[in-house]
Amino acid sequence: MASDLCFTSGRELAESIRARKISAREVMSAFLRQIARVNPKINAIVAKLDDDECLALADEADRRLARGDVVGCLHELPFAFKDSDPAVGFPMTRGSPIFKDFMPSEDSALVERLRGAGVLAIGKTNVSEFGMGSHSYNEVYGTTLNPYDLTKSAGGSSGGAGAALAAGLLPLASGSDLGGSLRNPANFNNVVALRPTVGLVPAVPVALPFLGFTVKGPMARSVADVAFLLSVMAGAHPRDPACFPSDPSVFARPLARDFKNLRVAWCLDLGGLPLDRRVRSVLAAQRQTFAALGCEVEDACPDLTGADEIFLTIRAWNYWHTLGPLLKEHRAKMKEEAVWQIESGSRYSGAEIAQAMNRHGELMERMRRFQEKFEFLICAVNQVPPFDAALHWPREIEGVAMENYLSWMKSAYWISATFHPAISVPAGFTQEGLPVGIQIVGRYRDDLGVLQFAHAFEQATNFGGRRPEIALG
Repeated sequence: MASDLCFTSGRELAESIRARKISAREVMSAFLRQIARVNPKINAIVAKLDDDECLALADEADRRLARGDVVGCLHELPFAFKDSDPAVGFPMTRGSPIFKDFMPSEDSALVERLRGAGVLAIGKTNVSEFGMGSHSYNEVYGTTLNPYDLTKSAGGSSGGAGAALAAGLLPLASGSDLGGSLRNPANFNNVVALRPTVGLVPAVPVALPFLGFTVKGPMARSVADVAFLLSVMAGAHPRDPACFPSDPSVFARPLARDFKNLRVAWCLDLGGLPLDRRVRSVLAAQRQTFAALGCEVEDACPDLTGADEIFLTIRAWNYWHTLGPLLKEHRAKMKEEAVWQIESGSRYSGAEIAQAMNRHGELMERMRRFQEKFEFLICAVNQVPPFDAALHWPREIEGVAMENYLSWMKSAYWISATFHPAISVPAGFTQEGLPVGIQIVGRYRDDLGVLQFAHAFEQATNFGGRRPEIALG
């Protein structure tokens, strides 16, 4: 049976360890038992240290506390980094057999920051190959399955992190998001994830630091824990020139706020995207929740003209720049979608990239003006509920064929293109018992407001409190 510790909030665990109400070894032991029991079924944590090594880390943590050594605010919590994040001592495969034996020599800025805050690194979380697509399967570690239904996808590319949180294998997790890789797996696994404002959290190493579409961010089982983790992750970093100065401590404060008379835009399908009727039904029922919070909920949608072309053009060009050199030698080791994605980027001229960037600036300005009137936009995270894990990606939604492996993710990546903060928070379940999240999009750099609004919704509904049966024993 799962220990209560495995579903205790990360913040509460950290505070209890610091106060020596419970030992780091007791916490580690509880999670190791849960990992041993559940991880073989869902394949969320990969490249894990042996249990004895994990327990040795916890014992050393307890000795430091006994000596009175200063520790970070994450206070010796078990942690697994995303397999696309370099972390010394662990392989970084990126879900590709090309890199199955690669061992990084330096931590990413985020891993460095998390270690400095006291996490005990025990392994990595599974990803989709090169982070492409929102289904975490690869030829190195296999497929991560959804704890709520082992026949379904856990999403991606941070699918291992989302499934691990849902199943009680980790108290907190980190991930990254280009086209939905934080929000989509949170949505599929009934947990919470924030795609922060571009530049709030250091993203290096990255080949093009000012391109800005890829961010790193927090995941947890509650909005409060996401905010707590963000208080560690956020803030300028000397290695990341695109990371702006901020005060991360604001995210550690209480999230309560009055939302009476707040104007909120309601546009579940972002102006006509195909939306699975099961997702629409679950989300439509929550409109009254926002009204009950005192909000003025209005049907309104920002002008996202060009978002698709902008995102796909810049994404493809980015992958051609970063992964193109691998094609000649390693093409046979790449999944079909990766080859297509990389090659499509080779066809763009400099003029076309410049045009996409110009249109991107116009899109962001339209979004800014829209949110002068509406503080928040509410829409779907995913256009489908968790899909069959045997599929590489959904081929159609409500009879509409998907053109490529990204098409079913437009509700997420159109929001990515705005550079605004967006959160996925649990919003209910389909009749089959599959999780559905709702996406709340805030004003540029108002990550705190997004967290406060999501927290209010979470407290009013508590859908995130429903655990998968496989995790409970």
